[in-house]
Amino acid sequence: MEPVLSVQGISETFLDGEESCSALTGVSLEVAPREVVCIMGPSGCGKSTLLRIIGGLESADTGTIRMGSDTTGGVAKTAMVFQDHALFPWLSVYENLAYGLRLSAQNVPEDEIRKRAEALLALTRLDTFTHAFPHQLSGGMRQRVAVARALAVKPPVILMDEPFSALDPFTRRELEDEILRIRQELKTTILFVSHNPEEAVYLADRIVVLSQRPAVIADTITVTLPHPRDAADPAFIRIREQVTRAVLGNRSSGNR
Repeated sequence: MEPVLSVQGISETFLDGEESCSALTGVSLEVAPREVVCIMGPSGCGKSTLLRIIGGLESADTGTIRMGSDTTGGVAKTAMVFQDHALFPWLSVYENLAYGLRLSAQNVPEDEIRKRAEALLALTRLDTFTHAFPHQLSGGMRQRVAVARALAVKPPVILMDEPFSALDPFTRRELEDEILRIRQELKTTILFVSHNPEEAVYLADRIVVLSQRPAVIADTITVTLPHPRDAADPAFIRIREQVTRAVLGNRSSGNR
């Protein structure tokens, strides 16, 4: 099966004061259609940098990114969900969803925008909050709006940069289950960054572990447990401990 996303030889350096530092060195990975892949690694190793390069928010020094058979040379057709929901506070839930569609290159007519927004609000169980503003929503609900907004443009891949890390454990698990439900219904492909081994094992089909800077792929762990997954299952615990060891084994006190 052809990968929906292929990342080949991504390298990037940045300036730390007057010193040039290498963040990523020749990172390559592929994501299959409908797959959920988690990127983990030591703090400061370049997880979010890699995700932002794939999403076109930063540029790489070298490497290519291919979406299906379309080689972009560095930017994939994706949508991003950030740790902070990044909603416009002066727009309603509906208008936050519609905003990206109106600005996109898809030239989506207004009636199609309305249909997509209404369908996604129902899918994410926000249809009773269509006219609410972000300040009227809980943190978990705001993140659900952010997920719905990303889905609205129908991207081949959704990128998630620690989207649930600021939430309490109960809300986090609720949203993790929401993501799995949406993935099942829409056959969505997801690439996400996490620092939480339990979250990674709960959600992902594969976990890609980056090394310390300059980051390379140090390990790849496949998770074959069926959904729904039980964090108390001994098999789940074994994989979680394997992931933890892989990340801890690649720590460096010199990382930012």
